[in-house]
Amino acid sequence: MAVFFRLVATLGRILSWWGNDYVYAARWQLRGTLRPGRREDFASGEDRPIVIIPGVWEPWGFMRPVIDALKDAGHPVHVVPALGRNSRPVADAARVVAGFVADNDLTDVVLVAHSKGGLVGKYLMSELDDEHRITGMVAICTPFAGSDYARFMTSRTLRAFSPNDPTTLMLQKNLEVNARITTIAGIFDPHIPRIVELEGAANVRVEDGGHFRLLAHPDVLRAVVEVAGRPAAVQEQIVDAVVAAATEGQETPDAALPGAEASDPQAPPADAPSVP
Repeated sequence: MAVFFRLVATLGRILSWWGNDYVYAARWQLRGTLRPGRREDFASGEDRPIVIIPGVWEPWGFMRPVIDALKDAGHPVHVVPALGRNSRPVADAARVVAGFVADNDLTDVVLVAHSKGGLVGKYLMSELDDEHRITGMVAICTPFAGSDYARFMTSRTLRAFSPNDPTTLMLQKNLEVNARITTIAGIFDPHIPRIVELEGAANVRVEDGGHFRLLAHPDVLRAVVEVAGRPAAVQEQIVDAVVAAATEGQETPDAALPGAEASDPQAPPADAPSVP
């Protein structure tokens, strides 16, 4: 009987996450389309530049909770008008974003992406960033291994998220840039039944469910702001540690995860003698 009640409670929680996720999505589709704000108001700041890549069929205003958090932290936040609602194939969308970054001469960029946007961002990082303009990416609820639901979709745009899609398979094989990626996902996603961690990346799990509503989750916003604001030297130290751990078959170092204390690369070792 106890098992039955636990199953009922779990089902109720999943249905609640599912329903609340679509209510959130409907509200932000409307607000993000009708009242997104002025792009110019977000593009100033003294910290590292951010480029926003929304998910499929999402206007850039859909990501306003993330944009506002990054702007409040001092980052210039850039959106890509030519991306529209991100309905192009992944490779084509990545070329649009790459062109925007180059045309605006942005460097030391952190991409902040949602869902399909993470696939677009990884394609850009792995295939189109010869000038090394991209420092890293935070990908929220991105189906890096595809979604099993995609094969049942009638839309070609959504079928492209199939685990067997050639672009998805190609990106899975390219592990080189994963050390520069932080993924964030919940414990349940109504659009991604199998949440697969990205090999070699810093993978953060939030104790909540949803695909859209996590964009406004306080833990997600804190993690995004922390990763975006890491000093370049600390980021490179973390990348080196992640690559070394992957080479040795170890887990991602704790220092790569948001909330962990990363050591100062200019600080002396703990056992170094003090200088009188």
